[in-house]
Amino acid sequence: MCQYGQLSALRAPENRLNLRAFCQAAGGVDEGSVSAIILAGGVGKRMGAPIPKQYIKVEGKPIASYSLEMFAKMPEVGELVVVCLEEWQYIFEEAYKNLPDDYKKPLIWARPGGERQDSVYNGFKATRKDASLVAIHDSARPLVNAQDARNCMIDGVKDGAAVLGVPVKPTIKEVNDDGTVCKTLVRSRLWEVQTPQCIKPALLEEGFQAVKENNLEVTDDVSIIEAIGKPVRITKGSYTNIKVTTPDDMAVMERFLADQKSESVAA
Repeated sequence: MCQYGQLSALRAPENRLNLRAFCQAAGGVDEGSVSAIILAGGVGKRMGAPIPKQYIKVEGKPIASYSLEMFAKMPEVGELVVVCLEEWQYIFEEAYKNLPDDYKKPLIWARPGGERQDSVYNGFKATRKDASLVAIHDSARPLVNAQDARNCMIDGVKDGAAVLGVPVKPTIKEVNDDGTVCKTLVRSRLWEVQTPQCIKPALLEEGFQAVKENNLEVTDDVSIIEAIGKPVRITKGSYTNIKVTTPDDMAVMERFLADQKSESVAA
């Protein structure tokens, strides 16, 4: 794996070729080779707020801006494709404007579709053709950390498709239509999937073709790859990478952010 603690010096313009060779030799991901697709087209009905949940401010910043900033700061990411309604573009434009110049990279727009898979497809079609990987991320997951995302990218390059996930903690039961228990699932084999979900473009294109031809509906991005019988790698992530969908989730996010600040001060 590429030793990213050594990247600061290597990122200087005169050392860019050295950085590429360094990361390739270490089994990492080439600088600028990933297109990050940030999904921000949802309406967030469960939040019960007057605006979509991803645009609510937490600690003075819109939820969606946290992941935009994180991906912008990753050297692996070469462009940021934001899928949102035009009326909300200003949220990302303001966050982008506040980035240090070293982290600014092309900011591309795409529009949401009727379903999640349609939004992903629109974002995918807006990516540049020479990207080696697309990293699809839900903007309602503001606390994803760069190392987890990087690990998922590495697995995506190696295996073709990868998704962040964590082992489930509670016991999960499958239930019949009448509310009685059908069976208890084996917890050790169950994972809760998160984002980003990192997929090679050619594989994603093949998957979308199958979805279209068979009129399939999928609930997450790597399900598109599962639909064509290709393997998907689970990359172990962090339990802090929550999806903010309810007011309770916002309170949890605030606690996690407070913990991060305390850790930074202590360090």
